[in-house]
Parts: sequence; structure tokens; C-alpha cells
Amino acid sequence: MARIVLATFGSLGDLHPYLAVALELQRRGHQPVVATHGLYRERVQSMGLEFAPVRPHYDEWADPAAMIREAMDARKGSEVVLKKMVLPFLRESRDDLLAASRGADVIVDHVLAFTAPLVAESLAIPRVSTALQPFAMFSRHDPPLAPAAPWLSRLRGMGPWAWGGLWALGGALTRGWFRRLDALRAEMGLPASGRHPLLDGFSRELHLVLFSRELAEPQPDWPACTVQTGFPLHDRGAAGDRMPLALEVFLRQGSPPIVFTLGSSAVYAAGDFYAAGAQAARSLGRRAVLLVGEDGLNPVPGVPPAAHAPAGSPIVALPYAPHSELMPRASAIVHQGGVGTTAAAMRAGRPMLVVPFSHDQPDNAERLRRHGVARVLARSHVSAESLARELRGLLADEALAARAQAMAQRMRDEPGAAGAANAIEALLARRGLALPKQGPAAG
Repeated sequence: MARIVLATFGSLGDLHPYLAVALELQRRGHQPVVATHGLYRERVQSMGLEFAPVRPHYDEWADPAAMIREAMDARKGSEVVLKKMVLPFLRESRDDLLAASRGADVIVDHVLAFTAPLVAESLAIPRVSTALQPFAMFSRHDPPLAPAAPWLSRLRGMGPWAWGGLWALGGALTRGWFRRLDALRAEMGLPASGRHPLLDGFSRELHLVLFSRELAEPQPDWPACTVQTGFPLHDRGAAGDRMPLALEVFLRQGSPPIVFTLGSSAVYAAGDFYAAGAQAARSLGRRAVLLVGEDGLNPVPGVPPAAHAPAGSPIVALPYAPHSELMPRASAIVHQGGVGTTAAAMRAGRPMLVVPFSHDQPDNAERLRRHGVARVLARSHVSAESLARELRGLLADEALAARAQAMAQRMRDEPGAAGAANAIEALLARRGLALPKQGPAAG
């Protein structure tokens, strides 16, 4: 049995893949430890998993909701995440992760868990790096659409040599952001590193690509130790809840609805998205489900909560529903393009309209568009009229619907969490650590 620390940072889309892997590792007899924000303690422990709090916690940001809204800015969002939400807390993160990792056999880390390499090196244990989305591979052969510099998308055809130079320039301009990390490394007595913690933070032993090759195929410049598993899917709430009964009743009462969701971060910056979505559905004569987020975040006039909706209501709202149960029963899915929501929508095989906000979302949206399974609508262009126009075309496109279904079928052959667990166990075996008797699952 191995003690395996999984360190992650961010929204539910950044947590759920590691929960899926942790549950698979636990099923095989290992002792996974999920190390992340204190906000997720109940969610993790309710699944019978060990939890280790790692700062920053959400309450350390003066106004978490306002911080998340700022982080969803199209141009500056990623810089806000780094400079305001991650880098000021490196010392606290290091201390907490070091405490959680004593006695561990391996650390599996998120791309923003910048202190994990220091902790792994200081404890002399192997580290497994991960990428949840194609953007995080920073490939010169398959460059992403970057919201901070959208004009770069017009240069996609320049080729790998030009993009290698652009990535090198970007690294040189941002390497100074990580001086605190360099200082921590020196303080811990570790040798200096010239690697860029974000652009070149891959482990040299195992790098897990936790997204489907349907979203992005392997590239020549991916690390040699890369294993692409497909999406490790998990979508249960804090109490492990399934489909709410009221929503189940709604779904059985009529035709498949259009599902509108903004995930767990963009939902804080929704603006008129849900009101416009409801109006668009009405104008098309379609039923709709609005996943509006917790705490009365996005009330929509004239749309009742699912739990209190009169029989025959065409549109209902609720905070959340498991995507794996709801999305396959939709006629179309309108979402923000976050990789967790994207994974669930792709696996559901339904037509998509993507309204990207920031970070990797525009790149994910563009990839779906290129694959012919989605339309894309700019966030700044959202209105009842524009949503209705795009949805009308989407719902009439039988070829797009067929491609979405075919993609979902191909994804069912990807191992996901089981593949990630297989790769981690193979690394442990190379390190001479005995595995549980039942061994790895097939896949």
C-alpha cells in the first residue's frame, strides 16, 4: 500500500479529476490524501478520503466572490490568479504541503501547486505532474488560443519554430514572477533551478495528461514521460448527491431541455447569461434547465427553483446537478468551456454552444469548434437574441449532433482514472514499492 498525496488548487473543475483518481487508488488498496483548500474538507471526507488542508483557503482572500470575478477577466484573469491568489501564499502552501507529505511515497500535483516540486525534492520522493487541459501543455506544435493575447491565434500557422520562440519570450517576461519560489528553494537548501515553474514544471518521471485525445492529440514536444489517460470524471456534490428528485420529475415531464451552466467559477461573473438564456429558450419554444450556482447567486425573474416549480413549468433553476446524469438528457448544452464542464459535455455526446470567459476556456471552445461538435459565442456578445440565433442553428445541425455522439462513443474507450492509477502504480513499481495484492485494474 502506498501513501499518495494529490495536491490541487482552484475550483471544482480542478478538484474533481483528483477525487476520481484518489477514489480509484483507494479502491486498489492505496492510501490517497487529497491536499487542497480547506473549503473542500467536507466534500473530500464525505467520500471516505483523507484530507489535508493546504493554504491559501478561500477565506484568506478578503472577498472571495469578488476575487473570483476578477479572476474571470478575459485578458487579465490568469495573471490575477497567479499574482493575487497563488504566489503571495507560497510559504504557507509549502508548510502545509510539507506536513501533509511526510511519510508519503509519491506526490501528484496540479499545475498551480508550485511548491510540490520543492516538497518532493526535499523529502526525496517521486513527483507526478499533471495537466488538466491542452493549454497547460504549452506546446509549440499545438499552440493554444490565449485570451491574454487573442491576436496570437492568427499566428497559429507559423509553425513550431516560431512558437518555440514565442514561448521562450513569454517565459523570459514572466520568470521574475516566481522570485518568492526561488527564495523558498534556497531557504530549504535545494539547488537553484532555472526552469520556469509554470511553462516547464513537468516531472521528469511521470507526467499525466488528464484530458481526452479527442480534445487534443499527443504532440512531439510533450515530455517523454507523458501518459495520456483521458478525463478522470467525478461530479458528485459535497454529500455525494445524485440527481435531485424535482429535476428528475421535470425531465420526465417533457422534451429534452437546453442545459445552461457556467461551472463553479464563471458562475460568479454570470452577468445576464442566465436571464438571456431563459429568454432565448422561451423564444425557441424550448424547455431549459439553468444551473445557477449556490447561495442565490443568480436569481432569474420568472424562473422557479426546480424544487418549487409548478407542474408544466418550461424552465427551472437549481444550484447544481451531476453533469453525468443531466447532460446526456439535454437537447443542447450551453457552457463556459471550463475543462471539467467540457469533459462532461463531450462525454454526454450532445451539441454544445460555448461561451468562454477566461483562462483555458477560449482554447477549449476553439478546439470543440474545430472538431465540429460546438458553436462558440463570445461572452461580450451574449444576449437573448444571439443565444436564440446560435441555438436555432445548433439544434438544426444534424451532422454536428452525429459528430458529438461519435466523439462521446470513442471517449468511452479511454481509461481515465484507471489509466492514471495504472501509471502511478507503474512508477511506484519502478521505485521498488510493493503494490497491493489485487494489482492494477485493466484499462
